Amino acid sequence: MENTATVAISSDFLTAFSKLPRQIQGKVTEFINKFRINPKSPGINLEKLPSIDKNIRSVRIDNTYRGIVSYQEESSVYLLLWVDHHDEAYEWAKRKTCRVNSKTGALQVFDVQNIEVTEETKVSTTSTLFGGLTKDVMIELGAPQDLIPFLKSIPDKDTFNANKDKLPSDVYENFSWIAEGFDPKEIIDMIKADTSDTEPDQGETEKSESLLVTEDFSVALKNSESKKSFVVIEGEEELRRIMAEPLEKWRVFLHPTQRKIVQKNYKGSARILGGAGTGKTVVAMHRAKYLASKINDDERILFTTFTANLAEDIKSNLRKICTLEELHKIEVINIDAWVMRFLSEIGFSAKIEYGEEIDKLWDRAVVNSLSELDFPWSFYKDEWNRVVIPQEALSLEKYVKAKRTGRGVRLDRKKRIEVWKVFDAYLSLMKEEQIRDINMAMYECSKLFTSSGTKNKYAHIIVDEGQDFSDNAFRLLRTVAGEERPNDIFIVGDSHQRIYNNYPTLSRCGINVRGRSSILKINYRTTEETRRYAFALLNGISFDDLDDGVDLGDKCRSLVHGEAPVVKCFADANEELCYLNDCISDLQDRCVPLKNICIVARTNQLVKDYSAQLTKSGYSVYQIKRSKADDLSHDGIRIATMHRVKGLEFQYVFIVSANNRIVPLESAIDQSDPIAERESYTAEKCLLYVALTRAQKRAYITAYGKKSEFII
Repeated sequence: MENTATVAISSDFLTAFSKLPRQIQGKVTEFINKFRINPKSPGINLEKLPSIDKNIRSVRIDNTYRGIVSYQEESSVYLLLWVDHHDEAYEWAKRKTCRVNSKTGALQVFDVQNIEVTEETKVSTTSTLFGGLTKDVMIELGAPQDLIPFLKSIPDKDTFNANKDKLPSDVYENFSWIAEGFDPKEIIDMIKADTSDTEPDQGETEKSESLLVTEDFSVALKNSESKKSFVVIEGEEELRRIMAEPLEKWRVFLHPTQRKIVQKNYKGSARILGGAGTGKTVVAMHRAKYLASKINDDERILFTTFTANLAEDIKSNLRKICTLEELHKIEVINIDAWVMRFLSEIGFSAKIEYGEEIDKLWDRAVVNSLSELDFPWSFYKDEWNRVVIPQEALSLEKYVKAKRTGRGVRLDRKKRIEVWKVFDAYLSLMKEEQIRDINMAMYECSKLFTSSGTKNKYAHIIVDEGQDFSDNAFRLLRTVAGEERPNDIFIVGDSHQRIYNNYPTLSRCGINVRGRSSILKINYRTTEETRRYAFALLNGISFDDLDDGVDLGDKCRSLVHGEAPVVKCFADANEELCYLNDCISDLQDRCVPLKNICIVARTNQLVKDYSAQLTKSGYSVYQIKRSKADDLSHDGIRIATMHRVKGLEFQYVFIVSANNRIVPLESAIDQSDPIAERESYTAEKCLLYVALTRAQKRAYITAYGKKSEFII
């Protein structure tokens, strides 16, 4: 007889599953597969428990372990809620209930609280954390009726956070915003916006998720809020993929805000902003998967990011969520590599150079130009990248008229003519030496793409880390995408994480995102304490929204709480190393795998030094390098530069040698122009912000001698 039942797994079930011994995990996975095929099989042992909720059942994994299930007979839905040693599992289930919220239609799992409401308690709750909220407002915020007295009794934020596991996840999230002082109406409007219908997808008619609220679990599982915490198991392959990495919940569960963005049908290009840890790259990857499932077999999606190592990380993660057919349609490549490949394919012979080779070329250009001005070569290089290239002012006539907004040194017409002599010499040297800097290569790539009549082979383009792209990069992508059309370019970014001194303006590059922008507000990675500390580094600095507006970044919050970052300054390097060894030893004693610990340093030389010292101390060390994804099959303490950890996350992060002249790195400060100098300092602060926000549980900052001026 064909099974018509629905089996879904909760996010909490995966959390509990991840803590089980590996041998038991195997048994649980096999059990779920059998349960999925036939929940009513005699061997399942579905038993009622002395629980408050009549739908709560236990299932037998083996002699020692039990699973907790909510079974709704009317809808033939089984929800796997928890798994544990039988005593602990029964204790967990004793006060739990699983219901459909009568207001939102979302499935909610929570502890039933026995709080007697009297006139005395009504008076005493007026000064509590949520005492000022009316019953109607609390219901709008998703609170079940019988949890309202308990919520009103909570005295402060610490007590609220301590009771997180007793509350439905959506209620905890919504009331967290209230606890932080946000206006209830603003949060209610945000909830409605997050869970409202998406636009019809490419001609298809989607059913509204705001269906008439019923107690039917099968209907509730289709609710966008429910999908944040429950996943319906469709087949064995999907089941085994989920259970193989139970803590990588980003692969399975999306917040309603994220899901709406992923599945939205945009009329043109779209921009998604969000602070560190808000899941921008996760959204971009799920967007790529979603679009790949919609396009024809001969169409492709270009997924591009700024650096080679981030491209490798994205490739690795896409393999975890995409089918082979979907993967085949997604091309992941960093933008520079795409440019090099295209130029090579059309027979362009010049070589793209970076860093020291380009700096030498600028130095020679200054000497060859015989300019009467006494600026260092770094001034001309910055003027080229910040003024000439963004405006394509590649002639004296155009350069004289170019806007120099954001440049600190004033240049009249006469001085601009002298500056152009250096640019002219630089252009000549690039031509003679058959060398191009990346910005010039992108400019020529764009022109050659158009003149060659190359047909656009990409149905969609997705851009990750958009804040690090230059105007020229976006102008090139606009050329490659062709005329504006639905869902053509999808950009995610955060100017607070800008570490490469590019300042793109999308509208200036022909990419219109007005009316098609979203902001992700929930930090899923770091604790709120780490987020606050890191964000405080950027106080007083203005950040753009990748276009003509400002991104305050003040709407982001983390729903996870923990200890504030540890800051230590030592007399010398040996003392710092001893502290580092003690901390790592302590984490090992607490059964933290070494691969969940990352040492982060400002320079490659420091990475080599610490790697050698930790190896000498007897630890296995794994250096995360450029152009290569972190291989989690290798154990060992991770160690990397601040630049390399961008896009990664670890339970514990140690930022070492946060010393004066290292953070900020003295050689990274551009002193050729007052504004360029200020921007250099900002980039170094952003780099420290990026490094700190890699930490999931706790961050450590250590220094010796004179500590960095950035350290609070």
